[in-house]
Amino acid sequence: MAILYEVAWRFLHALLHLQRALFTWFRVHIWRWKRTLVGILLPLALGFHNQKKTALVGKRISRRVRWSADGRTLEKLPRHVGLLNTEEEIHYTDIANLVVWCMAVGISYVSVYDNQGVFRRNNSRLMEEILRQQQELLGMDSSKYTVEFLKNGIDKQEHQVLSCQSVVKVLSPDDGQLSIVQAAQQLCKAVERKERTSKDINVTVLDSLLRETKNIPDPDLVLKFGPVESTLGFLPWHIRLTEIISLPSHMDVSYDDLFGALQLYASCEQRLGK
Repeated sequence: MAILYEVAWRFLHALLHLQRALFTWFRVHIWRWKRTLVGILLPLALGFHNQKKTALVGKRISRRVRWSADGRTLEKLPRHVGLLNTEEEIHYTDIANLVVWCMAVGISYVSVYDNQGVFRRNNSRLMEEILRQQQELLGMDSSKYTVEFLKNGIDKQEHQVLSCQSVVKVLSPDDGQLSIVQAAQQLCKAVERKERTSKDINVTVLDSLLRETKNIPDPDLVLKFGPVESTLGFLPWHIRLTEIISLPSHMDVSYDDLFGALQLYASCEQRLGK
């Protein structure tokens, strides 16, 4: 019986050594196989990632080149475009896209307006979205399309840049009819203080007074978004000679929608009262 126990113990001991040996062999070889697999798959994965990255960069460059070329093909390009939203719902990304596209085709001034003052109250949010979409749509080349944001009133810079290609101004009804009322009150007070006479008050004087706080030119083109057939108080004094083009909505608006409007503007004959 003792001999039987000893044989059984030796057999179990041998099995334990065999198990340890097999475990060590599998661990070493699995590590080697894993390292070989990583060596094969990692370059492929990096290559695929680089291809995707290269394709994305190439797509951005081709879009930028197209947008810049589109601007040069137009017979005339507006210097200042106004984006007038008459819709209750506002999509900041779509408005930001429009601003960035305007920048890319070579438009120097863009103003954004709604008659409820939503853009004015959320000025920082709109600016952040414009900068985000500028990076998204233009990529590394976005540094070539610098943007300056103008505050209300005396037009101080919200985001100062050294070389500004585009200026963005957020407007509200306060910049329209209210500014005319304030200018008229200023003239009346000047007459009251005998700094002016009633004969000095004319359209030219009022016009110069209204422009003292506006460091941007009058809009050449206003794009109106939504079903409302009204400019809703958008700079009434400054759009006497402005072309106004209506689009159904700013939501999901495309670059082709914008460029189609620019083509329509370029084909318009402006007689300027002649």
